[in-house]
Amino acid sequence: MSIYRTMDIFFIKMDMRLEMGFASPSEGARALDLGDHESSDLPITGVVTRYPAGHVVPEHSHRRGHLLYAADGVLLIEAATGRWLVPPTTAVWLRPGIPHRLVIPAPAAVHGIFIHEAAAVRLPAQDCVLHVSPLLRELIGALTSLDLKSAHSKREKLLGDLLLEELGLQPPLPFHLPWPSDAQIRRVCDALVSDPAHPAMADDWAATLAMSTKTFHRRFQKCTGLTFGRWRQQTRLMSSMTLLLDGAPITQVALNSGYESHSAYAVAFKKHFGRPPSEFFVSIHRPGS
Repeated sequence: MSIYRTMDIFFIKMDMRLEMGFASPSEGARALDLGDHESSDLPITGVVTRYPAGHVVPEHSHRRGHLLYAADGVLLIEAATGRWLVPPTTAVWLRPGIPHRLVIPAPAAVHGIFIHEAAAVRLPAQDCVLHVSPLLRELIGALTSLDLKSAHSKREKLLGDLLLEELGLQPPLPFHLPWPSDAQIRRVCDALVSDPAHPAMADDWAATLAMSTKTFHRRFQKCTGLTFGRWRQQTRLMSSMTLLLDGAPITQVALNSGYESHSAYAVAFKKHFGRPPSEFFVSIHRPGS
């Protein structure tokens, strides 16, 4: 079963909707109180909590911009603007007010950084994934340890300013999976996400949706911004990361992700992520490297 299907099952079982905050297992699954973060005089604050494998945070939003970083696990984020499956060397940037929900495929300590709307204009105008440099990692850790109830020091503001400067230097990374609003195209995307190795080709999907192959290709690209082939490959590569983290042999990861061979998978992986899967696996377990 894919992690996306797992997410949906957990989400259905959790009968709760949150407008602010997110459920914390350490608080008996009650929403964390983020009021101090939303109203703080500091433009940038942070919180950290540890989640067990399979935990789901229902859809919610924040008035401030939100940076999400899993220090020691993979984090899956779903929003209207797309889906992201990100390792510990990266963080997801969400603009203020963007509704999103999270699933935790493996145990993870999740850091949430809240950035005031006025400061957020210095960051990307689109939701995206950014690289977390060693300096950024330390800044995130420092900001999540601040005591918001005590008097604010110059150091606290400088930490936030430096985080903004460092974030601004990070280019967006290819961990984004654009999600269509068109119901028919979304049906195809749901099937591919549930089964990345699904053998159906564009001709097959076009026939299923009672349209020509040309129309299907044109409509798919209009709805997602990507060609059908590129979107499917991106889904397969992103889904394969959880298998890599589980320690599965790369050949098995390749076959389960819809590739015919280890070499075909490795070539596609390196082209998309900039490094072969073996190096990616090492970087995940040594996020400071």
